Order: sequence, then C-alpha cells, then structure tokens
Amino acid sequence: MTKTSPYIRVIVLLFTFHFSLLTASAQQRHSDDLDDVLQYVPYASVLTLKACGVESRDEWPQLLVATAGSWVVSAGVAYTLKHTIHEWRPDDSDDRSFPSGHSAFAFAGATVLHKEFGHLSPWISVAGYGVATLTAVDRVCRDRHHWYDACAGAAIGFLSTELTYYVTDRLFPKRNATLALTTNSIGLHLTW
Repeated sequence: MTKTSPYIRVIVLLFTFHFSLLTASAQQRHSDDLDDVLQYVPYASVLTLKACGVESRDEWPQLLVATAGSWVVSAGVAYTLKHTIHEWRPDDSDDRSFPSGHSAFAFAGATVLHKEFGHLSPWISVAGYGVATLTAVDRVCRDRHHWYDACAGAAIGFLSTELTYYVTDRLFPKRNATLALTTNSIGLHLTW
C-alpha cells in the first residue's frame, strides 16, 4: 500500500464532498435526479479510494492527469458531437440527444476505476461498469436518450479513457531500475 500524505487525503476528500454538494444542488434545478449523480460516482470513487490510501496503478500525478484527461476528452468529443449532429431527444425537449454525455462521463470514470484499481479485485471493475450501465439505462428509461445515444456515449467514454491512458503512459513512463552485482561486473538495467 502506498503512503499518501494526510494533506492530500483531506484535500481530495473535501473536493469529493464539495463536488457531491454541487451535484446535489444541480439535481434540484433539473428533472434528472439519479443519473445526474450516478454519472460522477466512478470518478468520485477513484479519488476517494486513492485518498484513503488504497493501492492504485499510478501515483497521484499520473492518476490526476489521466483522470482529468479522460474527463476532458470525453466532454470534448461528446459535446462537439451534440452541437454538430442535432439529434432530437425522445421527449422532444431539445436537439442535443446524440451522444449521451451522462453515459460518456460514467463509462470514462468506470474505465479509470478499472485501470487504477481493477487489479485489486474484479468486483471494483464490475461495480464501476455497473454504475455506468445503470446511468445509461436510466437515461434511456427517462426518455432523455435513444438507446443508440447511450451506447455511443459509453463507447466515447471508454475510448477517450483508453486514449488518455495511452498518452499518459508515454508522458509518465514507469521506470524500474535494478542494480545487478556479480563477481565480474556491476550492471544497471533500466526498463520502461
């Protein structure tokens, strides 16, 4: 288990709590109750688990870059498509149906959760993708999206996070240095 500074834990927990309050206040302004909260649960879970000292794949800098990057790329793709395609919602409330942004955020967060903590237990990944699936299904059941909007959002979230991790792994390569001592020579072996 990695050691995490108590200050970082407090900051992340306060951020998560503050973010939860903002999401709760957003619920009161919109009719979409459950899915407004659920879309961010996987992201909040990643930060909370790391802040509590649970062993993750990456250290804080890499984790924060990957998490923020996946959110930004998912949001950029989803909202660019929403404002380009102009698909009407099933309830005819507006023409921003395709793709589902809620599904994109939920699946992006679930993929970060899987990549960072899935090595500890498969149930962590199941829980993350379960919440993301529930978010997508809820959007369709509430007539806010067609089924293909939710599927496209899920694909955008998943692929955005995969792309972000690919780039992040290139920016922050993992370096393992080993020192080998033998009777004839001393060697240093670096692997990336």
